[in-house]
Amino acid sequence: MKKLLKIIRSRFLISALVILLEFIQLLIVFTLLYEYSTIIFILGHIFYIGVFLYIINKYESPEFKLPWIIIIMLFSVVGAFVFMLLTSNNQNKRTILRFKNNKESLKPYLEQDETIKKLEDENRDAYLQANYVKKSTGLPCYKNTKISYYKIGEDFHKELLNSLKEAKDFIFMEYFIIEEGKMWNSIYEILKEKVKNGVKVYVIYDDFGCMTTLDEKYYKKLSAEGICCNPTNKFAPVLSRIHNNRDHRKITVIDGTVGFTGGINLADEYINSKVKHGHWKDTAIKLEGEAVKSLAALFLEMWNTQSKIQLEPDQFMKIEYKEIGPVGVVAPYGDGPEDFYKDDVAKYVYLNMINSAKKYIYITTPYLICDYEILNTLCVSAKKGVDVRIIVPHIPDKKTVFWMTQSNYETLVKNGVKIYEYTPGFIHAKQFICDDIFATCGTVNLDYRSLAHHFECGIWMYKTECIESMKKDFMDTINISKEIKDAKNRLASWKKLIVEVMKVFFPLF
Repeated sequence: MKKLLKIIRSRFLISALVILLEFIQLLIVFTLLYEYSTIIFILGHIFYIGVFLYIINKYESPEFKLPWIIIIMLFSVVGAFVFMLLTSNNQNKRTILRFKNNKESLKPYLEQDETIKKLEDENRDAYLQANYVKKSTGLPCYKNTKISYYKIGEDFHKELLNSLKEAKDFIFMEYFIIEEGKMWNSIYEILKEKVKNGVKVYVIYDDFGCMTTLDEKYYKKLSAEGICCNPTNKFAPVLSRIHNNRDHRKITVIDGTVGFTGGINLADEYINSKVKHGHWKDTAIKLEGEAVKSLAALFLEMWNTQSKIQLEPDQFMKIEYKEIGPVGVVAPYGDGPEDFYKDDVAKYVYLNMINSAKKYIYITTPYLICDYEILNTLCVSAKKGVDVRIIVPHIPDKKTVFWMTQSNYETLVKNGVKIYEYTPGFIHAKQFICDDIFATCGTVNLDYRSLAHHFECGIWMYKTECIESMKKDFMDTINISKEIKDAKNRLASWKKLIVEVMKVFFPLF
């Protein structure tokens, strides 16, 4: 009963109901005007045809066009009206402009050295990937950076606490989910202590992501302790596509010289202190050196776009770095909604890696719900003779989403892709490993949300020491996972029907 009352009183449910009522009200008003006014009837049909042609001719993936075409064909003028209502970016123009201005202000701190040029002679695939990241994001690739790999949340948590204790100047933390408990509370205690010692601490969390984990005014509690806090995309119960553009990044930057990213949020299931979906496996990486500068830049872009308190880049980007030595090449990258990033950066980092694979490509992802282009590229690589292996969860966090993942098994398996389910529980890691020389680890899932709608980040690596550790962990994980050899009839007929409908409309959400 208490759980039910908590759900009924929750901010999420109340907000959802307000938005639904708003939507119904607008549709009723529009429908009445449309039916009882000849002029509006004629203008409505002109509007409907115009929107239909706009969608058909828009430079966008067919997967994103198809749902809207179906909606407009079924509901004509009302469908076109819904499209304009939910895709218009007029209310977001100020935010987009601020983001672009902030990105421009960081350019002087992100100049590229000779690293990319030297790659051209050494490895053409590495050069092309690094060049793509630089041109699409403005973020350089670096040589002077050491990377450490953490194969489980518990190891990451321990190292994060140790690194936070060493902070002397500033700390940036940007996370999709923060939840009070063993993990966050241990971090929070260190942050409070650091503030008392004069360290500047800035925290970003996604307001939508934390809607069920934190109080609506939680940021005020942090502010009272001297921790500057900014909940991004502050949720308001109004119809807007902004709610679909969540800050899914996981970034920590300490003094501009140490950085962390990966799949791990700051909640107890990520360190198996709370059992949610069996054993929770997640991964993270630690950067030490110049590449941390790009993680700081991603944080500053988001902070200065969303917050009234503006941070001067000079305070955080002018860092002297020690020479670390030949430890490979590192290229951090950011990604986000189309209004902020013109390229689907993470998608093409992944596609470039799959296409460049000569021996193998190993992938871990919690969701396998990607577009035709990625699925087809995986199948083609397997047909060429590349060893393509993918690990997904065995115990899902969302059942219907898991059905969609399972619905792709048959196509992949029959084309030679090997699929494994992590039998101990839920795997939340997002990483690719290729031919012992390439890897990427970050926040980007193989689903439409990550690849199209959310703000994300990742680290692309070439010949870094941690790639060997990542590969070993992958093979160890396969040994305790179950290979899906017979992928036919994985779903009951009624589940297949639900999946087929969801596949049409899922790209919108």
